Amino acid sequence: MIEDFLEHVLGGRTTEVEEAVRKAAAAEIMPRFRQLAADDIFEKNGPHDLVTVADRAAEAHLTASLTALLPGSVVVGEEAVHADPSVYAALRGDAPVWIVDPVDGTRQFVHGDPAFCTLVALAHHGEILASWTFAPALEEFAVAVRGHGATLNGQPIRSGSPAPGAVLEIATSHPDYTTPDQKRALLGLTVEGVRPRPCGSAGLEYLAVARGALDGTAFSWEYAWDHAAGLLLVAEAGGATTTIAGEPFRIAGGNALPFTTARDAATAERIRTLLGGA
Repeated sequence: MIEDFLEHVLGGRTTEVEEAVRKAAAAEIMPRFRQLAADDIFEKNGPHDLVTVADRAAEAHLTASLTALLPGSVVVGEEAVHADPSVYAALRGDAPVWIVDPVDGTRQFVHGDPAFCTLVALAHHGEILASWTFAPALEEFAVAVRGHGATLNGQPIRSGSPAPGAVLEIATSHPDYTTPDQKRALLGLTVEGVRPRPCGSAGLEYLAVARGALDGTAFSWEYAWDHAAGLLLVAEAGGATTTIAGEPFRIAGGNALPFTTARDAATAERIRTLLGGA
């Protein structure tokens, strides 16, 4: 079943998934953008961890449409896992998994900032096969298919490499979301020739790396819905990813953190070393 579906995807029929993502955004997200009432916004784990009615409605919409496209598949979505953490175990199961972040950058969405996106990735047995990154307020849609490259609004994109001697621009985890050890690791980026800054929407930071507008990221959390779509997008654009231990990132978890994604392998290794990697 997954093989038949992938044959369609690899044959260029990513448009069915793209249409499902666009419909969810049009029905559940954009009508609420800059229209949220106070009782449409909720805290999950604190004042910096927000969820809105748009997040919940969009995830429900995508869960129905994506599993209909691929019978037998399951969804690991941010809001479903918040309600039932056992859902995350599907990433280690045998069924194809849609990994969904309905509104990545909820804080930006709540404040009326257009820099948010919807992230969808398709994975099987721990391998990310395809991904979709849609920023509806910015009218940007990026798609990646394993082995078939990455596109933005239908045009191929490449991450390229930083110019020799250029200051590296690195998006990092916000200090509020890091342990003391991770804070110390991230302090390794405060050196000459590197300009770190707190990240916004993780999905849009990955897109910036994939299109060569950002040199790299250094993140200290590993939730699959934040990273899966972007990891494949950057890889298919020519970039590289490594954990602080020098290992590939595993979407099911258990990674040595922080980890980095960068425009090329040399930049990824430089960032890893600055983070304290052996």
